[in-house]
Amino acid sequence: MSGSKKVGSAGRFGVRYGRKLRKKINDVEKKQKIKHECLKCHKMVVKRLAVGIWQCGNCSNKFAGKAYYPGEK
Repeated sequence: MSGSKKVGSAGRFGVRYGRKLRKKINDVEKKQKIKHECLKCHKMVVKRLAVGIWQCGNCSNKFAGKAYYPGEK
């Protein structure tokens, strides 16, 4: 189980690592997991393949971006 609604995915750490670090991890993982807008076809179907590698599910456009989210629009 990934944790409750309040702590989110950082709940897997329990009481370890401190509140601030768990909150930062939770915020980064929320940004990472959502679907992002494709730069080519402008649909919200871009998913992360690996660190800094993103791919559109619609037009199969593969591009480099930031590690946890594609980057600025």
